[in-house]
Amino acid sequence: MIYLKTDDEIELLRQSNLLVGKTLAEVAKYIKPGVTTKQLDIIAEEFIRDHGAIPTFKGFPNPYGEPYPASLCTSVNEQVVHGVPNDRPLEEGDIVSIDCGTNLNGYCGDSAYTFCVGEVDEAIKALLRTTKEALYKGIAQAVHGKRVGDIGAAVETHCVAQGYDVVREFVGHGIGREMHEEPQIPNYGKKGTGVMLKTGMCIAIEPMITLGKRKLVMHADKWTVSTADRLPAAHFEHTVAVRQGKADILSSFEFIEAVLAEKAI
Repeated sequence: MIYLKTDDEIELLRQSNLLVGKTLAEVAKYIKPGVTTKQLDIIAEEFIRDHGAIPTFKGFPNPYGEPYPASLCTSVNEQVVHGVPNDRPLEEGDIVSIDCGTNLNGYCGDSAYTFCVGEVDEAIKALLRTTKEALYKGIAQAVHGKRVGDIGAAVETHCVAQGYDVVREFVGHGIGREMHEEPQIPNYGKKGTGVMLKTGMCIAIEPMITLGKRKLVMHADKWTVSTADRLPAAHFEHTVAVRQGKADILSSFEFIEAVLAEKAI
């Protein structure tokens, strides 16, 4: 069942998603060599709760029925998604994809951003840049009358043209009162196919793109997923509302990028 949201509901979703952006910006202040992802997780959970929300990831069950133990997913280097925060210090040249979810006033926010730790190899920076570009190309297709396949085709075409591969096992999704709703939003597909997009649909679009091959392996923790060839992967995500003519981006990278610009000075 796909639920179309009213304008009032979309504004509540926007509030929750803007909080995700602010949380990721708060975390971004502390990303540097030597910090651990567990430390980042503590910062995020405190920030979310201080703003009257709850972290939606914490306690969320996997297919094995095991609850997720943290507030953030922190996926380092070859880890694609669902990396569990731990005590390993981040190192110069790492990348870390941070996925964050909140529930504020009964509505969910969901967004992700891949950060550089110190100075990162140019080839990896290009992967991040292309993945982020692909996100916005997908968002450009999230308008009334288009289809889900148009989003996936836009993401896939852009990334494959640059020599990257597209993860297929994990996809975007509808979002609302529940973190994961219908429909699924793959990052691959054919134009003009799939569910028709309608005004009021709210979806999370989240390209997961690999520097090497897209084959994946699951870690023993039954959460963390990495590339089989151990080459890096990038992940960027926005929550958007489908509208006539142009998608309405409910989450934001502006807070994050203001922090990153200040750190670069």
